[in-house]
Amino acid sequence: MAAPMMLALRGVPCLCRPVSRRLSHSAAFLEAAARRGLFKDVFPAESGPTRLYELLGSGPQTAYCGFDPTADSLHVGNLLAVLGLIHFHRAGHNVIAVIGGATGRLGDPSGRGREREALRPEALAGNIRGIRGCLERLFGNCEALVPGGRPGGTVTILDNEQWYRHRGAADFLASVGRHFRMGPMLSRHSAQSRLGSPEGMSLSEFLYPLFQAYDFYYLHRNRNCTIQLGGTDQLGNIMSGHDFIQRVTGEEVFGVTVPLVTNTAGDKLGKSAGNAIWLNRDRTSPFELYQFFVRQPDSAVGRFLKLFTFIPLPEIERIMEQHQAEPERRLPQKRLAAEVTKIVHGNGGLESAKRCTQALYQSSVEALDKMSDRELQELFREAPFTEVLLEPGTRVMDLCLKVSAVPEGARGYEMISSGGLSINHRKVTNPDEVLVPGQHILQNGLSLLRVGKKNFYVVKWLHL
Repeated sequence: MAAPMMLALRGVPCLCRPVSRRLSHSAAFLEAAARRGLFKDVFPAESGPTRLYELLGSGPQTAYCGFDPTADSLHVGNLLAVLGLIHFHRAGHNVIAVIGGATGRLGDPSGRGREREALRPEALAGNIRGIRGCLERLFGNCEALVPGGRPGGTVTILDNEQWYRHRGAADFLASVGRHFRMGPMLSRHSAQSRLGSPEGMSLSEFLYPLFQAYDFYYLHRNRNCTIQLGGTDQLGNIMSGHDFIQRVTGEEVFGVTVPLVTNTAGDKLGKSAGNAIWLNRDRTSPFELYQFFVRQPDSAVGRFLKLFTFIPLPEIERIMEQHQAEPERRLPQKRLAAEVTKIVHGNGGLESAKRCTQALYQSSVEALDKMSDRELQELFREAPFTEVLLEPGTRVMDLCLKVSAVPEGARGYEMISSGGLSINHRKVTNPDEVLVPGQHILQNGLSLLRVGKKNFYVVKWLHL
């Protein structure tokens, strides 16, 4: 008999049921995801885990998760939901990522103390493009990086604007709104907290659950979608969709939540909290993403290895055991950072993060020599970036004045001669020293100046 599938979820005893040999691969993937803690709750709580188990054991299913385009990138707080979809996909199921081109204009009030600012049409369109590209990259990277997935599952990215575009407000409220009751909507925590605040709550925010519920209904009717994924803060919206579908069709659907990602103080990571770690390179570089995860404390790293990576659970146990013996090496943090960076930015992104790490923290000239101007700008985001034409006889002092690294006159000479300047991690004390390619100028045509401890200047040389 094939190995049983187990869904171990909070407040729900471990469920063991035999599955057919044909579906054992699917069972193994989803069992592993549940054991990782990636699937936190199933709705409805009473019968959901058992019935969902039976549904998943009956053949390929379709699961979806929505992402409102309130920025032009997803962030680490969204990553677990995407990874939840990927676990379903690698188990042979169909997954749909829905970009909220329509719902993003309303603003989800869940977990928010005030209403989102309205987006201009051009900003909304740019956000949709950014999130679509981010999703495509994540799915593509995981397809290449995570071996052993079961073939057959499909990945679809949709914009919910397409099914609202031709629906009038009166028609929507008459056909959808009549199935919702004010009492339950008013009793929701998001409504209660906002209605009691000085700012109050707009009608568009109040009606947001109707639209998310209709998304689930539309996908159920048109894509045979039976499972909605979301963060634990989305449980109320997921419940609305479940109740609406049951009321209208009498058919059974399910909600699955994934944990919210918090920092060491327990605060949610995301746009609303102002501490988002973004998944698009223009906002958070591969180096910055890598460093975020490599700095995770021992208290979090074991859990994050289970949640954010596809490393087999026995291997994670071995990594953590080795960490107990050699905590100073921080092996779990480095492995976590490497795996997440590969998922988000691919192997190339990981190599970029390692080069930047070596160049900054290990003063590696070799790593610096291999960096692109983009990587240097990402590494030193606050540093001025200047393009300079190299002329014969250009001195160290000439360069420093061109990029405004030191003041003119005796003060500038003193700063250099007293050891306050380094070029490409090499201290330079002679202001009249002539620049030499291969020494002051790297093979990639770049120079990195540092004045004092924290003032960096990036130079790109022209016509070498």
